[in-house]
Amino acid sequence: MTTDEHARFMRANQANWDARTPVHLASRFYGLDGDLDPERWFAAFEWADLGDLAGRNVLHLQCHLGTETLALARRGARAVGLDFSEASVAAATDIAARADVAVEYVRANVYDAVEALGGRQFDVVYTGKGALCYLPDLDRWADTVARLLCPGGRLSLVEFHPLLNSLGPKPAPGEGPELLLRHDYLGGGGPVHRDATHTYTDGPAVEGATDSYEWMHGTSEVINALVGAGLTIRRLTESDELPWPRWSRMVRTESGWWRLPEPRIPLLYGVLATR
Repeated sequence: MTTDEHARFMRANQANWDARTPVHLASRFYGLDGDLDPERWFAAFEWADLGDLAGRNVLHLQCHLGTETLALARRGARAVGLDFSEASVAAATDIAARADVAVEYVRANVYDAVEALGGRQFDVVYTGKGALCYLPDLDRWADTVARLLCPGGRLSLVEFHPLLNSLGPKPAPGEGPELLLRHDYLGGGGPVHRDATHTYTDGPAVEGATDSYEWMHGTSEVINALVGAGLTIRRLTESDELPWPRWSRMVRTESGWWRLPEPRIPLLYGVLATR
């Protein structure tokens, strides 16, 4: 697949995320209508990988509404959020202002982040939970991350496990069992086209651009891309918990997150890498 084709699919995704933003702002999913608690989106192992953020320059790639970016800033980071959706960046800026938290937001495609940020480098780059699937070229992404990190800087990546992605969207009534392999685990097969009229949140249908394209990336593809960019892998973590109940049979744990009673399978993974 050519770079032009990748760009076309990413433009479609950008339009879709612009259209998703008002739906997500009105959703209960992010807790924007009550006491904003962005730390609930972080697992304990994420904070361990991130380390002490006080006074650190931290970049959150593909930040969407910036809820996690707020949590990073509240821990003392000089936080910057970057996203390709103009609507998302505008919403994130407003959310941060209402929360009285200092965060800088930049609108740019992640592949253009180095130029968009004026060549700045960061102590920590954070990205996670549903970001990599919207990127067609992980080698290019990893090279971008390496250029964004200062010497000794760390990448904290937390993503949905490829096994979770393989199980596919929650089926509608009558479409079969919930736990059923529906998609490839390994990537390389080109983009998967999805109808994003309804997204992962509650609320009304998305109006306008509803085409969405995702790329499946296995864990080896992610790890090898980072190693190829010159980063050193420090830790790989797999977790059987999610921050919301993806399936009706999931049970709440002591952490406040959710897991399947059986079978216990990885649903989330984290990578700590350093430059």
